[in-house]
Amino acid sequence: MAHPKAVPVALTVAGSDSGGGAGIQADLKTFAALEVHGASVITCVTAQNPARVRGIQACDPRLVRRQMEAVFEELPPAAAKTGMLFSSRIVRVVARFFKERQRPPLVVDPVMIATSGAQLLDSPALRAVQSQLLPCATLVTPNLYETAVLAGRRVESIEGMRSAAREIKARYGCAALVKGGHLRGVREAIDIYYDGETELLLSAPFIKGARAQGTGCTYAAAITAYLALGYGLSRGVERAKHYITGAIAGRVTAGGHAVLDHMRGRNK
Repeated sequence: MAHPKAVPVALTVAGSDSGGGAGIQADLKTFAALEVHGASVITCVTAQNPARVRGIQACDPRLVRRQMEAVFEELPPAAAKTGMLFSSRIVRVVARFFKERQRPPLVVDPVMIATSGAQLLDSPALRAVQSQLLPCATLVTPNLYETAVLAGRRVESIEGMRSAAREIKARYGCAALVKGGHLRGVREAIDIYYDGETELLLSAPFIKGARAQGTGCTYAAAITAYLALGYGLSRGVERAKHYITGAIAGRVTAGGHAVLDHMRGRNK
């Protein structure tokens, strides 16, 4: 009898989305589609749907720590990502855990505002992300709003994205993937990657009406999955761009709302 196929483990540390489109749910779908085993640490439980966030309950930071310890004890991840961390106490617990000893590559999706507009990261938590979490990250994946906060300036052009990516690298030490999906006046969805040596301009055609929840989570999760599979960072980012483009192009509807097709993404 053949032995079962061995697959790497990828970890997501994020919030639960009851609507299934973003957060832990989107991350685990992405990991499964890319054939890595997904482990999860829940930081918050949210009551939300594609239209709005009705409530948020943060987990006790001690339980967040215990979840991470439990995963690393028996399922050591080859790569990890963070999503919604919500409070400064949770941010500090996560950062401290990843600083303590040799940890896998860490992708930080600095989730600040939900698609519906709800605030998901308060000011003390943002400061903790900047001072404690990003310095131990491998990559940060901000959208244009988050980029403006992290780089300290508004970003309104591709050249501005390039400059901001370099500023983020200089300030925090980690590579940056600045996502330009909301950039005005361009015909393509352009992202800029910069790691201190390599700069990439990643582009894909805009897809009309493609407003699906969880694109940022899914993009970062795909990068994490490719890192777990052994790809280098820049190559993993390139493959993840193809993946998220395919997931958007293959979107379906559920309850009248656009939903990413995670399985379609891997075939892009």
